[in-house]
Amino acid sequence: MHPLSSAVEPQQTAVTVPAEELSPATAAAIDDTLERAQAGDHAAFAQLYSLHKRRIYSLCLRMVGNVAEAEDLTQDAFLQLHRKIATFRGDSSFVTWLHRLAVNVVLMHLRKKGLSLISLDEAMEPTADEGPGRSFGAPDLTLAGAIDRMVLQRAVADLPPGYRLIFILHDIEGYEHNEVATMLDCSVGNSKSQLHKARLRLRQMLCSELRREARP
Repeated sequence: MHPLSSAVEPQQTAVTVPAEELSPATAAAIDDTLERAQAGDHAAFAQLYSLHKRRIYSLCLRMVGNVAEAEDLTQDAFLQLHRKIATFRGDSSFVTWLHRLAVNVVLMHLRKKGLSLISLDEAMEPTADEGPGRSFGAPDLTLAGAIDRMVLQRAVADLPPGYRLIFILHDIEGYEHNEVATMLDCSVGNSKSQLHKARLRLRQMLCSELRREARP
């Protein structure tokens, strides 16, 4: 059976960082599997699919916020991988390359749906918390600390689409602002502004949730 023929199992929206560091032995085994998959070994490609499908599904789900769409986009991403795997040259890690491929698949899907990836209304929306001396794109330390994981997941999912995309791409996936700007066809300044507003909105939602939980 082709590795893409079975549906990806639904799971809760996850706020995670890309893959953890691998041991040398595990990394070598994955490299060997990758080389065999690039040579056309279907069993090796099935292994790559099994290793990465949940991570790519989680990424797609975070970006679109819809289980059915995320499942379809995961399948599309691995179909793209099947077509393009021979072009991987190792300039970056395979996980980074695969994540970028999946992000591009999702963004293309959103554009085909006619959705504006960056909303002008969101970019220009005034925020009461803004003030002089705030640096767009600077780490928002007020979001640090022991926040319930599921609360954070829900808050990210509830962000407006433009905010959510910027937050996921920059703060979760680790792309630089110039890369985000290229992906979303916006300016670097807009990317920084959107991220700043996304962090403010997240902080407001999380503070509201914490106040609710603290009530007797």
